[in-house]
Amino acid sequence: MADITISAGSWELPAYLAVPEGEGPWPAVVIIFEAFGANADMRAQADRFAQEGYLAVLPDLYQGAPWYRCVRKAVRDLLARRGPSFAHIEAARAWVAGREDCTGRVGVVGFCLGGGFALVAAAQQDFQAASVNYGILPRHAERVLEGACPIVASYGGRDRTLPGAARRLEHTLTVLDVPHDVKEYPEAGHSFLTGTSVPWPLSVVAKVTFGIGKGVENAADGWERIFTFFGEHLAAKKSTT
Repeated sequence: MADITISAGSWELPAYLAVPEGEGPWPAVVIIFEAFGANADMRAQADRFAQEGYLAVLPDLYQGAPWYRCVRKAVRDLLARRGPSFAHIEAARAWVAGREDCTGRVGVVGFCLGGGFALVAAAQQDFQAASVNYGILPRHAERVLEGACPIVASYGGRDRTLPGAARRLEHTLTVLDVPHDVKEYPEAGHSFLTGTSVPWPLSVVAKVTFGIGKGVENAADGWERIFTFFGEHLAAKKSTT
């Protein structure tokens, strides 16, 4: 596990890389963090994927700056579906896909803010599978998600910020004939899959509005679905392209 730098044109992108034990090649995942940035919890998720046999790269879309200085700009990129954030995600995808110890097959995994990015990137970029965890749906979803790679998605029914998101995404992916596994956990809140620590004074709002801390007992099922889905769609074979 190491801090790395990805060269992309005229700029350098800091990132965290987790490599499985043993001998590759392995499929890979690009992990897109929650609003609070590339913190210890998000690194732990990269380590989790490495333990399951995936090269895992966590690009720092904030490029080392504090999250509170960068999150609004990242949200603007997400809503516009273009901008530096998407360029950084593509740079990480291309970099890890080109490693000799990678099969060339890459998935994208996003949490919270990153879930929204993962959903759009599933259609915009050359990913073979996407894990969307409590991510906002784009406007005009049927048009934006046309041609998307297979998607596994998880939402919490106690998350007041995303009412009906799972149902709408399920409908959209069915209409588009995109392979998918979408599930809402009725008693779960936002970020139930990870050990998110919300900075004070946002913690009270997070608990009431987002349902943070609720439904963590559903995390095991959520992770099992993610790894089963990725095991099917990121089969370990060397790409010929």
